[in-house]
Amino acid sequence: MDLAVIWDHFLQLLNKEEAIHLAKMRKSAGIPFLYITSSLPKEEVEHLIKSCAGKAMRGKRLHAETHFFRKNVETFIYRHRFYVPQEKMFCCGNICEDCIRLRPYNT
Repeated sequence: MDLAVIWDHFLQLLNKEEAIHLAKMRKSAGIPFLYITSSLPKEEVEHLIKSCAGKAMRGKRLHAETHFFRKNVETFIYRHRFYVPQEKMFCCGNICEDCIRLRPYNT
């Protein structure tokens, strides 16, 4: 799965929001940082991030993780990433609640 497509869609959704003046992503040392310029309070910006990330991930097996990094005047900086969840591929014999043996069989 190409996460660049998800990032592009996510940034388009954020930039369409009226309250957000500019949303962009920059990588520093391989870590994606989300720069959002807005006059909204931090809680509302985080709600918009979560909402747009959910729309961008719809229909895909992805998760998003966002951590506040810092704020410069009206620019919020977050460490944000999309990732594919890791799943167990075999039974370890410990009777785990997410055991592969308990999944429905799909042909």
